[in-house]
Amino acid sequence: MPAVNPEILVWARETAGLTLQDAAARGVAAVDRLAALERGDGEPTRPTLVRMAKHYRRPLLAFYLSAPPARADRGADFRTLTGPRSSETDALIDALVRNVRSRQQMVRAALEAEDEAEPLPFVGVLTRSGNAAPAAESPDNVFEPRPRSAPRLQRLAARHLSQVLGHDLNAARYHEQLTPAEAFALLRSRAEDAGVFVLLKGNLGSHHTALPVEVFRGFAIADGVAPFVVINDNDSTPAWSFTLLHELVHLLLGQTGISGAHAGTHVEQFCNNVAAEWMLPARTLDQIELVRDRDLAECRQRIGEFAGSRNLSHTMVAYRLLRAGRIDQRTFDRLCSDFGERWRQQRDRRRANARESEGGPDYYVVRRHRVGQALLGFAHRMLESGALSTTKAARILGVKPAQVGKLFRPARVR
Repeated sequence: MPAVNPEILVWARETAGLTLQDAAARGVAAVDRLAALERGDGEPTRPTLVRMAKHYRRPLLAFYLSAPPARADRGADFRTLTGPRSSETDALIDALVRNVRSRQQMVRAALEAEDEAEPLPFVGVLTRSGNAAPAAESPDNVFEPRPRSAPRLQRLAARHLSQVLGHDLNAARYHEQLTPAEAFALLRSRAEDAGVFVLLKGNLGSHHTALPVEVFRGFAIADGVAPFVVINDNDSTPAWSFTLLHELVHLLLGQTGISGAHAGTHVEQFCNNVAAEWMLPARTLDQIELVRDRDLAECRQRIGEFAGSRNLSHTMVAYRLLRAGRIDQRTFDRLCSDFGERWRQQRDRRRANARESEGGPDYYVVRRHRVGQALLGFAHRMLESGALSTTKAARILGVKPAQVGKLFRPARVR
């Protein structure tokens, strides 16, 4: 093997969001030894490189590059973050985006090799309509609605969203006698039938790398042949449906990028408005009776009853009421804070109960659910035809090669 460029060692550690002390604490090597290697004083042994690859979340071959590569492109960053940014969280997001982009590129390449790369007309359809233009302040070619055409574009987006999901799937049917998980599964299956690969992914393989929804809620790759949507499954189940709809609107706009919890940009507000209107049409808001003095407890109770009976995110219902002028910004902010805290408490109780109970969900059941039927079926079909090797199928599915067969065996693929 060729000598390792010390700059690669520095790049790999820093892009993992780690200091020398952090890396040493994780067992990569002693601080003095790491510092010496990064200065070029000596060559890292293979076991050291293996530990670096594991803790820096890089393939082993990356350490033999001649120079550090350019930073991976996240696409546009639609997030409005509150509070200080964490370098480690940013590194986790970059690693997640690299992982998903690599898998998406392999899917597209396989489709092209098999002459199955059919363009999907809905990707970028809103931008091609001429009602959206590049945002003047954005260097990332982010498109946003022209002010005068924003309402018309929102209605147009809603119609295209219905075309993607099927006109028979309206809000009434979506809410009818379904659990939140079943409602999401219905939306996901329709999006996948339209050609979108929908993944649930909120960490890099362990709970130690879990990404909070405040900094990462969804990610869309607006590829015209193999579009991907990633949803942070650390969020509440009712919120998954809203995030999927939100990211589908990004696909309609032809925008690749990452979304967070706060809609501070025009384009994020637009995607939220379209998704919220689809899930909760304005005419149904009249069914929520709110007290005139904006009593927080009363608002919370009535929103909770309404959202719970329709498998809706409490925060999304509050957002619709805010947009309709039914509650003010201060009430909305207080409700969001309260809903968020209640959900975190419920999540922590569920995790505690799961730790105390014996066993747990089957690994392969969980993995199939996160990967989705579209990606699972694609990998199975391409593997059977010889278009993909087991190793490549494993990379696309995010498992080890030895696990691929077990992942397929009991699964219903299409």
